[in-house]
Amino acid sequence: MTRVLVIDDHPIVLHGCRRVLEDAGADEILEASSPTEGYSLYQRRQPDIVIVDLAMQGKGFSGLDLIRRLRQRNEQLPILVFSMHGDPVIVSSALDAGATGYLLKDTAPEDLLEAFDMVRRGLPYLSHQIATQVALLRMRTPSKKFGAVTPRELQTLALLAEGHSYGQIADDLGVSYKTVVNTCSQLKVKLGARNFPDLIRTAIEYLSSSPGRS
Repeated sequence: MTRVLVIDDHPIVLHGCRRVLEDAGADEILEASSPTEGYSLYQRRQPDIVIVDLAMQGKGFSGLDLIRRLRQRNEQLPILVFSMHGDPVIVSSALDAGATGYLLKDTAPEDLLEAFDMVRRGLPYLSHQIATQVALLRMRTPSKKFGAVTPRELQTLALLAEGHSYGQIADDLGVSYKTVVNTCSQLKVKLGARNFPDLIRTAIEYLSSSPGRS
């Protein structure tokens, strides 16, 4: 059984998400119109995945604060940001807060299905366009020092930064799914990433700081 919590203050968005998620096989869909209401509902019902907007009106804490609180309670909780804001600073902030994936509201329903499926399986999701913009932002900001990675690990990092799933990376590199999982586990240790959302953020930062990349 898959229980989904959607947090957004626009009824039409909630309605649209419900229809798409029902098609995706969600068994129960919970709805909240504010971060405060959403956090309270999460505590009571313990959903399997949370979809949240960042810009919601009203009193209480923000969408980013909500993501941080959810991540503190559950390190493995899939959190998908569904937002109209494509600014790379906002996207980067959401990833830093603990979001598993980030999707823009002007995308097709099929993209929501793909993003939902990936984050439900604990995999990071960013569209290629968003990943590129965030990478460019990282190039303009100071970044921490990283240790060297192998050529295969570098290929994996590049595909992660573009929003590829583990299965897609396995196909692209001609290796098994298990090999990709093991490589990413090694990269988490090598780059100091705490979880999978942090790994994709670190992948973008690493590629931005590597010599010879533009």
